[in-house]
Amino acid sequence: MQPTFALPPTNVGAPHFRLSPLSQTLISLGMVSTSEAMLAQRSSRITGQRLADVYGHRYSISSLTLVTVFAELYGCQIVDPTRHTIDSDALKLFGAQSALRMSVLPWRRLGKAMVILTDKPDQFLDHLPKLVAVFGAVRMGLTTSDQLHSTIIAHASTTMVHAAESKVPVDQSCRSWNARKAGIICATAAIGLSVAIYFAPAIVLAVFAAIAIALLVMTTFLKIAAMFVYHEHVSENLTPLTGALPRISIMIPLFRENEIADHLLSRLRDLNYPTELLDICLVLESDDSTTRNALGRAVLPTWIRPIIVPQGSLRTKPRALNYALDFADGDIIGVYDAEDAPESDQLLKVAARFANSDPKVACLQGVLDYYNDSSNWLTRCFTIEYASWFRVILPGLERLGLVVPLGGTTLFFRRKILEELGGWDAHNVTEDADLGVRLARAGYRTELINTVTQEEANGRAWPWVKQRSRWLKGYAITYAVHMRSPRKLWNDLGPRKFWGVHLLFGGTLIQFVLAPILWSFWLLPFGVHHPLLNFLSPAMFWALGATFFASEAVSLTVAWLALGQANKRWLWKWAFSLQLYFPLAAMAAYKGLAELVWKPFYWDKTMHGVLMPRARGWRGKFRASTSQPARRASIE
Repeated sequence: MQPTFALPPTNVGAPHFRLSPLSQTLISLGMVSTSEAMLAQRSSRITGQRLADVYGHRYSISSLTLVTVFAELYGCQIVDPTRHTIDSDALKLFGAQSALRMSVLPWRRLGKAMVILTDKPDQFLDHLPKLVAVFGAVRMGLTTSDQLHSTIIAHASTTMVHAAESKVPVDQSCRSWNARKAGIICATAAIGLSVAIYFAPAIVLAVFAAIAIALLVMTTFLKIAAMFVYHEHVSENLTPLTGALPRISIMIPLFRENEIADHLLSRLRDLNYPTELLDICLVLESDDSTTRNALGRAVLPTWIRPIIVPQGSLRTKPRALNYALDFADGDIIGVYDAEDAPESDQLLKVAARFANSDPKVACLQGVLDYYNDSSNWLTRCFTIEYASWFRVILPGLERLGLVVPLGGTTLFFRRKILEELGGWDAHNVTEDADLGVRLARAGYRTELINTVTQEEANGRAWPWVKQRSRWLKGYAITYAVHMRSPRKLWNDLGPRKFWGVHLLFGGTLIQFVLAPILWSFWLLPFGVHHPLLNFLSPAMFWALGATFFASEAVSLTVAWLALGQANKRWLWKWAFSLQLYFPLAAMAAYKGLAELVWKPFYWDKTMHGVLMPRARGWRGKFRASTSQPARRASIE
């Protein structure tokens, strides 16, 4: 069921309708018409947004114009803090994060009063008690939002960068990961294993095979359980919203992206959500000239803005997200990737779902799919794998009450909870999955939401291995971090989620590492002798064969169900070739585990725009979603 929004009838022409001083001044300046001013005031009243923000986002009135009008209305002086020395100690005392959140800047003391600059004088009284508690007597001055942000960054970037890299408490972060110690442990384990193989190779092989088979059985039963519950429909009979839509900030980390105007911006314009409630933050690194040049060639609407992340001790997506979080002003924080093509009504569904959810639902995870599914064999298999994961397995995990490892995009958070948890672990290369565990440990829930974002599948073998090795390396670090104190993890999660974490993180890694042992049994039908045959009775041999057959049958059934939901059942014949696809994941696991020793925090970026989808892969749907004119949610 589509979310609905019941808005009160307009009273624009009512005799009692009064224009605000801001509206009257803008009309006198010829910036807006009387009817536009009335509509802007109605929008502000319905949504609860500042009237100045409505004018800025809906009618593209600049911040400088608005501040100039405010200066006349409030009798305040306009100051450009980028051209004058500010009291850095005062800013440090108040805190850069607090200054950004309140949109204020302690400038300098004149006489006994501290002059506080702001671009939102209509909200100054709300912050006055805290300002007075810190500075005593204060006076208000005005500046633009760009100048306010630029000045704070210029004087506090080092502090903000450090905070972005260390927001997560150290006991739940991997920043204390000791690569040297990990190397010593791995080397010791390798020596011990080599000795064991030398003296008893068959026994070692049998033990590893038993572990791999046990994990195979457990994951097969988990898939069966997920199949039984994934279709249990979470009620979409949402209570109609009465216009009180939340402000949503979407953060999009960018790095070496050259096609901003042609693809990303056109998809963002297709989002059906009031622009005065939309805050799109394009997050890019300060030395990323490629993306900055691309943005320089684009014309950004007032509701889309770049956020430049200064250089620090590392370069990762979660670090950039943490830094940008201080600048985002939405009540809901969303994350997209540069190549994403979300459904046009996605944000409306997110707003409705949060409004109808328990406050403990901290995160909504959308469904990811691929628009270049027919480019080659690898993209077909990737699409099958993702369909199974996002359309059957993850919904099943949610409804089984297990931890949901988040995907890296189409994520939406309640801002207060995200800040409470410290945002993302800046050092973790799978910050999404780690955050899913930390949400569960704090007693919050993640739910899947029935809205799809199209992405670009990685269709080249070695880049695929590099991308997957980063994911598996992050899984390993996440598992190690949260298993530092097993007893505390047990207390935080409870038995069901605790064992689920073992299977999803530790079990996944071990399965990929030991997968070649299981694959070796497929040589038996070809007459190749297997060293473990001496340990297997005929009954055990047939039981093993039945286990392998059942596992494949379950995986094919999951793929069939998932592709049916995705309207891509034509891909199912390719599911039989997944046995040739997953050896790449084993290679990625070995690469990722090796990197734990020599570059644990290295972020191997995936390049996009390499493989364009063939005609069948578009299937008409994606082309339409990126070429139709924007259709905004109306408040008029």
